Amino acid sequence: MKRIQNAVIVGIMLAIGSVFFLSNCADQSGKEPDSRAAQAESQTGKLPTLIDVGKGTCIPCKKMKPILDELTLEYQGRAIVKVIDLRYEPQEAKKYKIRLIPTQIFFDEEGKEIYRHEGFMDKQSIKDKFAEMGVY
Repeated sequence: MKRIQNAVIVGIMLAIGSVFFLSNCADQSGKEPDSRAAQAESQTGKLPTLIDVGKGTCIPCKKMKPILDELTLEYQGRAIVKVIDLRYEPQEAKKYKIRLIPTQIFFDEEGKEIYRHEGFMDKQSIKDKFAEMGVY
């Protein structure tokens, strides 16, 4: 009987802990963690794509955020700039074979990877890579 009570108590504690953990993982802004990713997925047609994989807590990732926000607007309709935050989507690290963050991966219109960069990448370097891809 004591074992059953202990098992029930442990189960309840795990359930409460899970709810607490999940509620603390939610983005505090009330928006989904990666609204740009959702926006990119919903766009029709095939466009060259830059995927930046990082975490909002790393210094180079934080420095890249305003750059990526600007590029999202500058290249709207011509290229997709997608940001993946591994705090919210940890499974993407394996999918994209990430070794360190941030990592920028450039894909052509057909979805074929054509270039990969690890570490901070400045705005001009990203624009130069897009230009090499024929995106102006």
